[in-house]
Amino acid sequence: MPYFNTTDGTEIYYTDQGEGQPVLLSHGWPLSSDAWQVEIKLLADNGYRAIAHDRRGHGRSAKTYTGNDMDTYANDLAELIEHLDLTNLVVIGHSTGGGEVVRYSAQHGVGRVAKVITVGAVPPQMVKTDSNPGGFPIEVFDDIRAGVLKDASQFYKDLTEAFFGANRAGSTVSQGAKDEFWRQGMLVNLAAAYDCIKAFSETDFTEDLKALDVPIFLAHGDDDQIVPIDASAMKSAELVKHGTLKVYPGAPHGIYGGFQAELDQDILAFIAK
Repeated sequence: MPYFNTTDGTEIYYTDQGEGQPVLLSHGWPLSSDAWQVEIKLLADNGYRAIAHDRRGHGRSAKTYTGNDMDTYANDLAELIEHLDLTNLVVIGHSTGGGEVVRYSAQHGVGRVAKVITVGAVPPQMVKTDSNPGGFPIEVFDDIRAGVLKDASQFYKDLTEAFFGANRAGSTVSQGAKDEFWRQGMLVNLAAAYDCIKAFSETDFTEDLKALDVPIFLAHGDDDQIVPIDASAMKSAELVKHGTLKVYPGAPHGIYGGFQAELDQDILAFIAK
């Protein structure tokens, strides 16, 4: 299994499959690169080189106590991409990973990144502030922190209900998909999981979105209960220069089922443009 050491000595796990134009995928909280298994195979089968990493503190990467913030995540990504010398790169990020690839692309990716794709992504900002009155109150994220500290295992199991829309009538999400979310979540160490809540909720990506000068595809379900579309993709679409917004009716936050099948074909089409 390939690993890469950042300049601060943090060991980052990544998978690298297929050949062709590189496509790098960044996962959501509290998951790992395993969340992209289907897309990695799909991209490799269609003539692309698919790369996905486990963010520091997550999955098989080092269980970090420090550096669990968005600037460090983006810097880790920059160092990995430089190590692999990736150019004409497409970056894809889901949820927290969407914020990570937006910040990376804006602050490190000029000359390397050709296109950006976000899915259910956290930008421009999740928490409610004076400049972001439509965000969630900070108490929402305080409750997430409390839940992780009290009983992370049960918290992740409970979170799958809203994540996959399993609490909606007609949901077809499998128990296996929910169990897999829990399995990946249990690989993140507590300090990293806790600190990442601040990273995904309080980071302001407004200037990063404005700075992007490459095409960006903003994919979002209109029944996303984790990152509601009105406060995220709708606003992001107004800030980027070359954005394409697609709303998936009834789709939840989690990438699964019919949403996944449609999204994956849209990803291939957008890359091929």
